[in-house]
Amino acid sequence: MHPSTALATVLIDEWVRCGVREVVLCPGSRSAPLAYAVAAAERAGRLRLHVRVDERSAGFLALGLAKVTRRPAVVITTSGTAVANLHPAVLEASHACVPLVVLTADRPAELRGTGANQTTAQPGMFASALRHEHDQPPAQGRPGEQASWRSTVCRSYSAAVGRANDPGPVHLNVSLRDPLAPDLSGSLDWPEPLEGRPGGMPWVSWADLPAPSGERSNHTSAVSPTPQQPRTLVVLGDLPDPAMAATALEVARRAHWPVIAEPFGERGPGPHPVLPHGPLLLTDEVFMQSHRPSRVLVVGRHTLHREIAEVTSAGEVAVEQVSVMAQWSDPSHVVSRVWSWEQFAATPPADAHGCDDSGWSQAWATAGQQLEQRIARAQQHHADLAGVQVAAVVLSSLTVADTLLLGSSNTPRDLNLAERSGAGRPVVLGNRGLAGIDGTNACAVGLALASSRGRVVALMGDLTFEHDLNGLLIGPQEPVPDLTIVVTNDQGGGIFGTLEYGHPDRAEDFARLFATPTGADLAGLCAGVGVTHRRVGTLGELRTALTEPAQGITVIEVPIDPVGDAAAREGLRRAAGRTHSLPG
Repeated sequence: MHPSTALATVLIDEWVRCGVREVVLCPGSRSAPLAYAVAAAERAGRLRLHVRVDERSAGFLALGLAKVTRRPAVVITTSGTAVANLHPAVLEASHACVPLVVLTADRPAELRGTGANQTTAQPGMFASALRHEHDQPPAQGRPGEQASWRSTVCRSYSAAVGRANDPGPVHLNVSLRDPLAPDLSGSLDWPEPLEGRPGGMPWVSWADLPAPSGERSNHTSAVSPTPQQPRTLVVLGDLPDPAMAATALEVARRAHWPVIAEPFGERGPGPHPVLPHGPLLLTDEVFMQSHRPSRVLVVGRHTLHREIAEVTSAGEVAVEQVSVMAQWSDPSHVVSRVWSWEQFAATPPADAHGCDDSGWSQAWATAGQQLEQRIARAQQHHADLAGVQVAAVVLSSLTVADTLLLGSSNTPRDLNLAERSGAGRPVVLGNRGLAGIDGTNACAVGLALASSRGRVVALMGDLTFEHDLNGLLIGPQEPVPDLTIVVTNDQGGGIFGTLEYGHPDRAEDFARLFATPTGADLAGLCAGVGVTHRRVGTLGELRTALTEPAQGITVIEVPIDPVGDAAAREGLRRAAGRTHSLPG
């Protein structure tokens, strides 16, 4: 099977699985794989095909087909001016809130901008009129592609029918390489099956999609009560409102679900089911063999730990997402069902009434307790000042009335390792939308100026601090907050040392290309922008500095040996893999 044929076949199959029943096709060469795919689907009785020679009329035909049924119709065109002729129908669909799918064929990226025939900038052509847009690269013929293709279709369908109560047009621009006609030999010769989910289900089901007029959609019927899945592990990621984290933990507590959480958000009063150092527990192969969950329920966006991604992408568990936005988080294309935040918080999913495998739940709790004890012992035996120890001291100095802002990179990971069960903790925030280091000082200043809670403390690395030194430039007539900034100075981008770039065989280029130490004098920089600087050399000095009330902006610099810091983190990881005495 030619790559373009495989891509087109999967896309059309998934559109049908989502609920598309009407397709309008305009003739063209670049769109030939899509044309053959919809013709085959019509012969199989899966959709109705309408062929038109004028793209402008075809767009409005699709609009009319979708206007009353509220089920998206798909209009397919070739590349070039054919796409532009759909613009009037797209504008009408946008303003009239009609679900419409624009599926356009395109040249691959290597032909764009070269003067190739019928090649123009198709992505972005419809600008703000769209609810969603995706530029689909050509098929490569490698395993894992069909999951990405099907997930892309589901995202487009979801946006078209209006998970955010705003239906309208979406644009999927598909790059197709020659050969464009099907292989007449009929051989499949593809590195993975292309069948999709069992039972004709879409790749992703949603619990809150509006049904087309007069009938229930695939997505609505897919959320009737399901058989009990007792072994549910919750992964709590970043959420826009820190109070949401406390709500999610209460749902998990009632259902007796163990929770692996990123450090962000609000924990709330009383006991909660978060497993300390939970991501490390996932690295214990013996424990996971006998206690692997049957379902992982991801709440919010998990942004930190590769261990979580490895479990959710293993293909052995059902992965469901609780999303607070119209677009859900699924970088591995493994999510099979999406729940809205309102459904999860107010009326948990049908099988959320509790875990009936109490032995399994208790095993996770016991493993978490044992892991916490081993991590504590490992930290006591490490003499060098490390980021995890700094994070622990900062955390212990704050109360539930305080707020802690984390920079990106190693800082939130260190805090995850520093947390202890049963201890009250501040609200923890971070800029996790794109997880960059930009503007962290300015964000901390804004947070401190606006906060009505207790103390505000920021914890970040030296590059993050230096990157936004201008965030501390505050004019003499401007309000200045009381803010403490703790800077772990490990002489550059220590996070890269934990990735493949830090391998000893790549040491020659690592410092210059990735760690990028600046050698800056933080005391001098602070003096230049008029903020107080204090350098501490021990954990005891750090504790003392943090007990002093903030008066204006104070920067506490903690020098850290990057080699010792990496060794400490690796020692904690080794300590994690010893949970083998647990009961089944």
